[in-house]
Amino acid sequence: MPRVTSPRRWLAAIALAALTLGGCATLDHEQRRLIFQPAKETWWAGAQAAEGMTPVWIGFESREDGEPARLHALWLANDNPGAPVLLYLHGARWDVTGSAPRVRRMAAQGFSVLAIDYRGFGKSSGSDELPSEAKAYEDARAAWDWIAREHPQQRRYIFGHSLGSAIAVELASQVNDASGLIVEGSFTSIPDVFTTQPWGWLPLTGLITQRFDAASRIGKVRVPVLVVHGSDDSLIPARLGRALYEQAQPPKRFVLVEGGSHHNANALGQAQYAQALHELFGPAL
Repeated sequence: MPRVTSPRRWLAAIALAALTLGGCATLDHEQRRLIFQPAKETWWAGAQAAEGMTPVWIGFESREDGEPARLHALWLANDNPGAPVLLYLHGARWDVTGSAPRVRRMAAQGFSVLAIDYRGFGKSSGSDELPSEAKAYEDARAAWDWIAREHPQQRRYIFGHSLGSAIAVELASQVNDASGLIVEGSFTSIPDVFTTQPWGWLPLTGLITQRFDAASRIGKVRVPVLVVHGSDDSLIPARLGRALYEQAQPPKRFVLVEGGSHHNANALGQAQYAQALHELFGPAL
């Protein structure tokens, strides 16, 4: 499995930056660096798993910086040409190839999958810049619009893992043509993750600029919601995924994968995934 920096390390760094830098622009820069952790190298096992996937390029005009933007994505078509399409939104650190094993497992559940890299990750534009919360939201919407143009007849679903779960929730709260939302290893907000740490009592949450406040948006989602979490997730406690689920509108399902970590709950929970997808979205998704 890919190595991921402990949230204690990056949240501690955010705390230190908050104490020493206050509200200056450097604090925002450091938070973006530590939260997204965009790696320059590619996880070798992910690159192997991505072999055979079709590269896709998505161009659009960014409202965030007023510049042309270009996203790199991987497309994995289901054998069924009428299969629903899943937009896959990955978490921190690794580029889209690092999610290739999970992409293949979601395809095995009956989806065609488009998995994107946000700007600042992989081959997407802005490789010399840091991602941001606002740009990641914009990137997800650009990918969603691409799916709508290229596959207008297929049902379309949104999936987010870890940090990508908050991006998925934001997108699902904004669009009216999704058939469902799936999040795994999710949380209510970055400030809430901060408070789960031993020093979370420090009054620093107001200084967090990249808030990813999924809890304030999940109630606006008007499609079925599936929340999946590993019981042994040491990066994001399962109680935060459960708290996000509690604020979602029905119909919804919460799946706790016993023994699952932040990284292997998807693999261990494939049978639970299949049952929940069937119950929530129907036998044909």
